[in-house]
Amino acid sequence: MHYTLTRSNRKTIGLCVRPDGSLEVRAPLRCSTREIERVVQSKAVWIVEKQQLMQQRQATAVQLTPELEKQCRKQAKALLPGRVEHFAGIMSVAPNTMRVTGATTRWGSCSSRGSLNFSWRLMLCDDDVIDYVVVHELAHLREMNHSPRFWAIVEQVLPDYKRRKEKLRTQPVARKVPK
Repeated sequence: MHYTLTRSNRKTIGLCVRPDGSLEVRAPLRCSTREIERVVQSKAVWIVEKQQLMQQRQATAVQLTPELEKQCRKQAKALLPGRVEHFAGIMSVAPNTMRVTGATTRWGSCSSRGSLNFSWRLMLCDDDVIDYVVVHELAHLREMNHSPRFWAIVEQVLPDYKRRKEKLRTQPVARKVPK
């Protein structure tokens, strides 16, 4: 299996399937090639599944124009604070700040300081998926991990979170229009 290898001062081997379907392997500086090959081979099924998913996403990608991006950013700034406030009240949590970002590899994030970030690309998703991402990030204010306790918090608010999570996983990507 072909891949790009990046070595760094890390402790574990990480695999990343890029939107174009290419595989990047990130490995510790002193990790042997044999160990890297073993991990890649052991994850071959997962890699192929992710590559197929990326192909599907690329086939259904939304053509991103500057006008669409501007519209989505405006919509995100108008919609997301209200959704965060709504679910924060239900969950009895209080984020410190909320920002709309241009993140391309994450739908949302939560810092240890209680700051929530949401990609404006969420506006290309259905409302039920947007609510899932909001609840997911708010749940991190109580559990900064993905433990069973974390998922129990999400499930209390969204009993159908697994369906929403799967729907998010299959969302088309936003691809810039070539110049």
